[in-house]
Amino acid sequence: MLTPPSPSGSLFVVAAPSGAGKSSMVNALLAQEPGIKLSISYTTRAPRPGEEHGREYFFASEADFLERRAKGEFLESAEVHGNYYGTSRIAIEEQTRQGNDVLLEIDWQGAQQVRKQFPQAVGIFILPPSILALKDRLEKRGQDEPEVIARRLLAAGGEIAHATEFEYVIINQDFATALSQLAAIVKATRCRFLQQAARNPSLFAQLGIHANLY
Repeated sequence: MLTPPSPSGSLFVVAAPSGAGKSSMVNALLAQEPGIKLSISYTTRAPRPGEEHGREYFFASEADFLERRAKGEFLESAEVHGNYYGTSRIAIEEQTRQGNDVLLEIDWQGAQQVRKQFPQAVGIFILPPSILALKDRLEKRGQDEPEVIARRLLAAGGEIAHATEFEYVIINQDFATALSQLAAIVKATRCRFLQQAARNPSLFAQLGIHANLY
């Protein structure tokens, strides 16, 4: 049985279909909320030009990755296009114990795995205002061929169906509004009883408030 980490910090799990604006919104949130750390995944793929170990990813050999997975070091892991990717449970527990909030960008399948080991994670799903708007955003991005966009749109329906598994849903119709809602979720989470008790133990003791933090 895993020992739950101190709830001093929180884990935010953000998912969305491709083109919904997840990465742009997460990057904007991180820029205005220095208390949040972006979770850095492990991968067995080779570094791309400009990437650094410990910044974009922790780059590992396949043998090292599989050994870590066998030891239960990952909250979630998956094989994508012949390479392994995983989220370090140890790193997230260490960050939250230090009082840092951690944000994890992930798909709905990874989110399901995370919740099994970290049920207190705060799930946030970002929706597009419509499938037509999603198609328009994917086309304007200019990163994919038409057949790839068609596949992404087809997959989006199945991904969106899993929004029901998340505590919060943000509709990204207006970016500034959606970002404000994401920031509001973070601020509200920091005011939860367990987070406040973990961050202010002396005050709670002085006021006679006793909290079970585990």
